[in-house]
Amino acid sequence: MQIMTQPSYKRILLKLSGEVLRDAQTGNCLSDDILAQMAAQIQEVRQMGVQVGVVIGGGNIFRGLKGQDRGFGRAHGDNMGMFATLINSLALQSALEAVGVPATTLSATAMPAFCELFTFRRALALLETGSVVLIGGGTGSPFFTTDSAAALRAAEIGADVLLKATKVDGIYDADPVLHPEAVKFDRLTYSDALARRLKVMDAAAFSLCMDNQIPILVFDFFKHGELLRVVRGEKAGTLVTA
Repeated sequence: MQIMTQPSYKRILLKLSGEVLRDAQTGNCLSDDILAQMAAQIQEVRQMGVQVGVVIGGGNIFRGLKGQDRGFGRAHGDNMGMFATLINSLALQSALEAVGVPATTLSATAMPAFCELFTFRRALALLETGSVVLIGGGTGSPFFTTDSAAALRAAEIGADVLLKATKVDGIYDADPVLHPEAVKFDRLTYSDALARRLKVMDAAAFSLCMDNQIPILVFDFFKHGELLRVVRGEKAGTLVTA
């Protein structure tokens, strides 16, 4: 198989899970080692000339859905979760800057003391200068996941692909951790993903990408060099398209 040395995408939206930032050994919500690993992989991609937008979840700090279980109510819990995504965005920004990568955090809601307000024009201007753009604060409204936020931002910035980074190497017909016999899909259509109610992303995110013809590629972020292979167009993960 011929290995592509040039990127297949000019502009990507990378969706990262906040939960993977947790330090399993210490229990701290942020692992310096994992942040550094994320920054190093993003740096490799940026060095190829790829423009990188990032949406990161907040599950390592607080998940909005937990608000209902703890008596906060869903809307209030989601607002707390959106703040958590901004903490993670600022942490990853710092990790990127530590390795010499320019990075800017934009927020879905106004927080001028901490970061700029997101507009698609500001995000595009930053991407064109080579800055990695981290978009925190979810959609700015409750009842939407960060997957939906990632799909929305991918559409707004005109991303060529939404890269969903997970801890498994693609989409399966069942949880491969609980079901070793689960079958992996190499390719799926948006309609198939919606009809099968696959849990890797919520229906709103799949629908947004389908309406805007944005391919989704689900891959294992912790497999060494996998992000670089994905951006080069080598076979990896599961691709969801029309």
